[in-house]
Amino acid sequence: MINKKTRAAFLFGCFVALFASCNNQSKKPVRLPFFGQRLGTVMHHVKGVAKIDTVYHIIPNFKVVDQDGDTITQDNLAGKVYVADFFFTSCPSICPVTESNLLSVQKHFKNVNDFRMVSFSIDPRHDSVRVLKNYATRLGADTRQWFFVRGDEDEVDDLAVKGFMATAQKDSAAPGGYLHSGAFMLIDKDKRVRGIYNGTDTAEVARLIHDIPVLFQEYNEDVKDEAK
Repeated sequence: MINKKTRAAFLFGCFVALFASCNNQSKKPVRLPFFGQRLGTVMHHVKGVAKIDTVYHIIPNFKVVDQDGDTITQDNLAGKVYVADFFFTSCPSICPVTESNLLSVQKHFKNVNDFRMVSFSIDPRHDSVRVLKNYATRLGADTRQWFFVRGDEDEVDDLAVKGFMATAQKDSAAPGGYLHSGAFMLIDKDKRVRGIYNGTDTAEVARLIHDIPVLFQEYNEDVKDEAK
């Protein structure tokens, strides 16, 4: 028959084991979700051990021109975590809010070498290189890290919808003649969409600022929030 002391010790041991198990689970690294359709799986070997990974939707290749007249492609973003959005400089509705909020994001990560931001114009007929340059200057953006880009209108619209899963299209009934969601998309170093945020909502922008270091942690990299 188990005496009281033995029973108490046993129960205490169970409690310690349960607490340790819960504590270990809480220390598991947080991973952001993947957005878009799963495309299948691929097998590769790590130190001779077979490993199967899920293949997720990735951002397709693109070719645009930035505010300095330089060509920007996926090569400029290789090995980078970046935030993308779709806007136009003459937007009379949400763009002043979204781009101001993106500026606050840049201030938090202004010295992170592997972080970039890309704002795609959905009105390239008006948003020339010069217009984009003036807009970036007035906004106070650091264009060494933040690209304001233009490209073929149909290609950019297609890239928004099929690549970044954003809304961007002509609509005569929309303010300024273009319908767009004002979303921010967080893209990882492997060109996968890992977060979509409402760029007009300060709580959503705060969530993006929180998630960027979380994403870097997946690559075992620490990122300091410069604005703290």
